Amino acid sequence: MVATPIGNLADLTLRAVHVLGRVDAVACEDTRVSAALLRHLGLDKPLLAVHEHNEASAAQGVIERLAQGQRVAYVSDAGTPAVSDPGAVLVAAVRAAGYRVLPIPGCSSAVTALSAAGDARTSGFTFVGFLPAKGSDRKAALQALAAQPQAQVLFEAPHRVQTLAAELAQAMPQRLLSCCRELTKQFESIHTLPAADFPAWLAEDAQRLRGEFVLVLHAAPAEAPAEEADALPPEAERALRTLLAELPLKQAVSLAATLSGAPRNALYQRALALKAES
Repeated sequence: MVATPIGNLADLTLRAVHVLGRVDAVACEDTRVSAALLRHLGLDKPLLAVHEHNEASAAQGVIERLAQGQRVAYVSDAGTPAVSDPGAVLVAAVRAAGYRVLPIPGCSSAVTALSAAGDARTSGFTFVGFLPAKGSDRKAALQALAAQPQAQVLFEAPHRVQTLAAELAQAMPQRLLSCCRELTKQFESIHTLPAADFPAWLAEDAQRLRGEFVLVLHAAPAEAPAEEADALPPEAERALRTLLAELPLKQAVSLAATLSGAPRNALYQRALALKAES
């Protein structure tokens, strides 16, 4: 199982290049995509189509090659196979047939996004991938997202990202969200903002709707003790409300802390609450 680049071809590991050069065949999600990668590496290998629509039956062809003593690599179009990509069915079939499965690590868009999201909490994260497309399953998934305090990683297609942005803004407006678009590609962008502001931010620039999206919902902020929640002085509250009406959230919090001397964390949590109320 060989991880491949999610954008920048230079992210392919030396070990992956070595393995792809030594195997007898390459099973792949899309033969056209993998053929281009192999040409870039100067390699010419037999390609076996193993994708979500034929994975169970195509796995038998891989097993037959393994029975002949051949070495077979599997690659999805980008990133780590079997992580919101085909590959898991193949792994299970190969292992059930008594053959060894070796992971060749490398790029994963989920972990790449997490590393740049800046969520320093240590409570772990949940990989969600794509939500159900519609109906009660999607509604239940959104409710589960809102109830989960850990960081969560979602994938979304460009033609559906505005719908998801509106749903997240309604379900969990106070949660911070990092929108990671076109990771490792030429037009990569990473922007962190409250979920409540996500729809408007997307609408400001049509270019923000293009490309592949990985969204990181940051861990829910820890609930402050009641005495801490009540500790914000009236003058700090007034300053914060006034500044929020004119400035972005982070800048308003910073200035309010400077002017009032109130704790920055308390001001930030109050600012998120005020944004959610508006």
